[in-house]
Amino acid sequence: MYRISLITGDGIGPEISDAVIDVLQTINDNLGLKIELKKLEAGDTTLRKTGRALPDSTLETIKKSDACLKAPVGESAADVIVVLRRTLDLYANIRPAKSYPNMPALGENIDLVIVRENTEDLYTGMEFDIGDSAVALRTISEKASKRIAKYAFKTATQRNKQRRVTCVHKSNVMRKTDGLFARSCQEISNDYPDIAFEQMYVDACAMNLIRQPGSFDVIVTTNLFGDILSDEAAQVVGGLGMAPTANIGDNFALFEPVHGAAFDIAGKHAANPSSFILSAKMMFEWLGMKNNDDRCYAVAKKIEDAVYGVVRDGTKTKDIGGNKTTKEFAQQVISKII
Repeated sequence: MYRISLITGDGIGPEISDAVIDVLQTINDNLGLKIELKKLEAGDTTLRKTGRALPDSTLETIKKSDACLKAPVGESAADVIVVLRRTLDLYANIRPAKSYPNMPALGENIDLVIVRENTEDLYTGMEFDIGDSAVALRTISEKASKRIAKYAFKTATQRNKQRRVTCVHKSNVMRKTDGLFARSCQEISNDYPDIAFEQMYVDACAMNLIRQPGSFDVIVTTNLFGDILSDEAAQVVGGLGMAPTANIGDNFALFEPVHGAAFDIAGKHAANPSSFILSAKMMFEWLGMKNNDDRCYAVAKKIEDAVYGVVRDGTKTKDIGGNKTTKEFAQQVISKII
């Protein structure tokens, strides 16, 4: 039995959470993989109710689970996901970008992964007022840089695609911080002679993601650059609705959709749940690897094949020009899982 914690979030969060709950229940009932699901509260609504965006009880329940699924939250995101990443040392943010049928991708064969360092950079929140100016402190360490570089090279090995890692930075301007990151990645590359290694400035990478997205395999980069580039990559393959995310540490992992809470369509049951469903797929892959459980790998493949089949058939939710509700889309996915 796998104990899964689920933060239902804000905005469209509860709606896409219901879709994922339906998928997990189907897996529990039909595929021989038992799941105990615990719904938890965090985010804007929880902040208004309790005075804390991430209550201690929620954090403690997450720690006792085998993995966590998190729907998007609103303005309190920094007090939820950033705290969870740092508290649980979820140092690797993994964001695949893959083109699916009938989605407005820039190409048919895009399949890349952005491996983003998740604990440092400007996102530590160390900002100060100095007179009439504001200063943000950027921290890049050799330890974190080498750790994320190793994860990127291992990812390239496991994917067995182009077997290439692209280190993205801006060391020509930020010579100390990005220089350290680039040198760390270069050093780790020596341990993986069978994986091609290249370096690219972040502005050139942003351009090439649009110009030739199929040329990328694994991109490894710093926290801020990874945040920006992964949203760009999601749009390159058709939009945030198809973009899952994993936050992975040595002993725990949290999975979430890339997109936000989309308050403008909340309550309309129009949101595409694919990003969250595919995040669950990534969760099962991680559980399979962590526990050497082939059943989890089989479930992950069934989920991805089901989503692929649904969008191939032309099924779309209302937010992307279709006529299906969030729940109806999820039921179409479920019909292909069983």
